[in-house]
Amino acid sequence: MATTEVKVLGSWPSPYAMRPRIALNLKSLTYEYIEEKLWEGKSELLLQSNPVYKKIPVLIHGDNKPICESLIIVQYIDEAWSSGPSILPSDPCERAVARFWAAYLDDKWFPAVKSIGVAKGEEAKKAAIAQVEAGLALMEEAYDKCSKGKGYFGGDEVGYLDIAFGSFLGWLRVTEKFNAMKLLDEGKTPGLVKWADRFCSHAAVKDVMPDTDKLAEFGKFVIAKIRAAGAAAEMH
Repeated sequence: MATTEVKVLGSWPSPYAMRPRIALNLKSLTYEYIEEKLWEGKSELLLQSNPVYKKIPVLIHGDNKPICESLIIVQYIDEAWSSGPSILPSDPCERAVARFWAAYLDDKWFPAVKSIGVAKGEEAKKAAIAQVEAGLALMEEAYDKCSKGKGYFGGDEVGYLDIAFGSFLGWLRVTEKFNAMKLLDEGKTPGLVKWADRFCSHAAVKDVMPDTDKLAEFGKFVIAKIRAAGAAAEMH
């Protein structure tokens, strides 16, 4: 398959938009990355490519229909370009476990990370932090079991769960920075601390992982907008 016909619609602060780019890099594929400035409005290409959710990321592969939703895109890349290294485990049980934890991260864990930044009052913030820390303890156990003593959740190489979890590391660092605390802690999650360093310095990852300070500035902008919207809602 020709790889020059591959396009990714994304936005640099989005952890979800990182996922297909890492997967394509792992497969050593050439692709065109199209930056969507969502805070200025959505492009016609995005609205046409994802009319259901109108969200990034979107993968456009030649004449195929656009593929939407980040983890579905990663699975598609793994199946469409089977010649490169496998991203999903070959064992059905291990595949299911990887998908389970990826869904947990998206549905439960990362929403808790986001809620720390917009929590109203110290009690709400403490509850969100506790939920994030409990999730990291679970992921430390999952890493121990999935990696089997190797460097990544996927074993010797970055895999599906590494991509799912690792894409959130930028925002986890921003959350630590804003709250002057360590969530990934050497004492509590030593395996994840080493894994995070390894993941972020991987050749397929390092050029798409956003700079923490730049992401923090964008985070301030987002939090201000959320709080302004909340204040406006309370006035009605």
